[in-house]
Amino acid sequence: MTVHFVGAGPGAADLITLRTARLLSEADVVLYPGTYIDAEVLGHCRAEARLVDTQRLDLDQITAAMVEAHAAGLDVVRLTSGDPSLYSALHEQGRRLDAAGVPWDVTPGVPAYAAAAALVGNELTVPLVAQSVVLTRTQARSTAMPERESLAAYAATGATLVLHLAITRTRELMAELVPHYGVDCPVVVVHSATQPGEVVLRGTVGGDAAIADRVEAAGLRQAAVILVGPALAERPNGACESHLYSAERQR
Repeated sequence: MTVHFVGAGPGAADLITLRTARLLSEADVVLYPGTYIDAEVLGHCRAEARLVDTQRLDLDQITAAMVEAHAAGLDVVRLTSGDPSLYSALHEQGRRLDAAGVPWDVTPGVPAYAAAAALVGNELTVPLVAQSVVLTRTQARSTAMPERESLAAYAATGATLVLHLAITRTRELMAELVPHYGVDCPVVVVHSATQPGEVVLRGTVGGDAAIADRVEAAGLRQAAVILVGPALAERPNGACESHLYSAERQR
């Protein structure tokens, strides 16, 4: 038997891959983060499958459940929100499974930032405006960030920023971004993307439309991504059309 780490996507039950749906339908045991996974996603599981909500379990308890199921010859799916390549503790869990001699693999999912951009109809890379996207988080009551990965260092590039696990510090973070993006730079916040309680907020880094005011008024505390950058404007200043699709490009 193999433990399958599977990206459950941003929330909507129909935004999972065909492989994910198959793995869920075949699994005997499914471990999922109840804080982020919508109940409809679990509708792909068999009625007799054992469902384990991991939101109150530590990594050792989660690993023990997977190792025990593997030893019993059961198929195991470990669901993560979004895609396992981002903030899923894949490294820590994989290391523990390796030590226990349990094989595992990974199935990707639709990341939350991609769902957020889709909801507002924005491309995160716009020619001559922003050609890079930085996926990062900030530190509060969490694991320390490496010193070289400061928010200011990334902001100085002018790239489109995607901030995870940062919604409770929106005001503080926007103040840090003002020198790099300016108060009028557009910001999009998406809470519970594609789920029934989805919330989409548009604003700016500062000024009269400050996104911090709107986040606080909405009472958002978790399950949200923050997108920042000039590429998020309705008609980004300085944008040009892509050379890839230009009629002048030799094909």
